[in-house]
Amino acid sequence: MTRFLSRFVLSVFTLLGTAVLTFLLMNAMPTDVARVIGGSKASPEVIKEIHAKFHLDDPWWERLGLYLGQLARGDLGHSYVTDQSVSEAILTRLPTTAALSFLAVMMWVAVAVPLGALTAKYRATLFDRGVLVLATVSLSLPAFWLARMLQYSLAYQLGWFSVGFFRKFGDLLLPAACLAILFVGYYARLIHTNMVEVLDSPYVRAARAKGASETRVLFKHALRNALIPVVTILGMDVATMLGGVLFTENVFALPGIGTLALQSVFNLDPPMIMGTVIFSATLVVGANWVVDFLYGWIDPRIKSLSVN
Repeated sequence: MTRFLSRFVLSVFTLLGTAVLTFLLMNAMPTDVARVIGGSKASPEVIKEIHAKFHLDDPWWERLGLYLGQLARGDLGHSYVTDQSVSEAILTRLPTTAALSFLAVMMWVAVAVPLGALTAKYRATLFDRGVLVLATVSLSLPAFWLARMLQYSLAYQLGWFSVGFFRKFGDLLLPAACLAILFVGYYARLIHTNMVEVLDSPYVRAARAKGASETRVLFKHALRNALIPVVTILGMDVATMLGGVLFTENVFALPGIGTLALQSVFNLDPPMIMGTVIFSATLVVGANWVVDFLYGWIDPRIKSLSVN
């Protein structure tokens, strides 16, 4: 119970700190938000009305108090540019980002898990070194460059996929493959590193001594324990992607949270920027809780957060 309360307090302070820091950064911009809202030809009277409407002339600590009070009520505010509710804008775009994220995760996990397990089994071989090289290359690729190359070669030249926009589920295959390529090498090496340690454990040697097949030893006894640290990082990556995959969504013109976040930056729309940041931070904090519960399922020896 003590661990539960400490984790809850830490989560609250994390979100509070994120909200305060984001607010201060947005208000440190050397741009008059009223001028952005009213346009370059807005009269001084209009600018004054905008200042009064959005409390832009109030001291920063008063505006921070108003903002935190809104957050406490679950209100992320309204866009200065479109006057749309920030929560509504995020929830409208969440399904596209969620579908893209989970499809990408399924792709890279389906490739990374067997690659990591097999390279651990055949470590120090040509196969292991070849996968290491490919993993390093994939991890070093810029996301926007890879997205453009795949879009040009597979969509524009060969016509296998749509060039952009989201009309059906198949339109997410190429963007998801782009994300999977960026992550698969890293996860393959992460699983490899943990598998190498686990394969030398006494319980693995005992399973082999009892006559268990090498496949059973590798994918049941060893892999399950090797996945514990991987789950932590996977939870963070999934939460980050749900917060918005900026470059991939924008290259493929997907109506997701990443596109929304980038558009709000270009439009100098503080409520939308702060809303997307708070949403992403909430997902990361929530992912930490989910990972804690998953630990108990992967390895029953680890006490879950729910029983502490």
